[in-house]
Amino acid sequence: MSDFLEILTHGRRFKAAVKELSIEDLKELAVKLDKVISERDSEAEAEAEATAERNAKIDEIRKQMEAVGLSIDDLGASVVKPSPKKRAPRPAKYTIDVNGEATTWTGQGRMPTVFKTELDKGRSMDDFLI
Repeated sequence: MSDFLEILTHGRRFKAAVKELSIEDLKELAVKLDKVISERDSEAEAEAEATAERNAKIDEIRKQMEAVGLSIDDLGASVVKPSPKKRAPRPAKYTIDVNGEATTWTGQGRMPTVFKTELDKGRSMDDFLI
């Protein structure tokens, strides 16, 4: 949360922040906040009306389908989209044995530090090929 929102939502911090404002400035601020609140309320009402209208249309179509004797399966369309298939993990391309523990790396992404330290010592990536 930004500092502005933290001050705005905390009672004592907000009071301290507006301490030096005049009454006129505070009233102007209150009018602006009321305007923002009323706009948000109208947006929420419009969204609720649109959702209610959409749900009413869906119910109407379902009733028409039931009257004719159709189901969603009869339409040949799948309601639930199949999840995209995950690709197989990439095979390791490099391996290094440090203190009896083998570390592998595909060669993509950030290089593990054990490989980086060995390269700094003068070894080549070809030394670690599997």
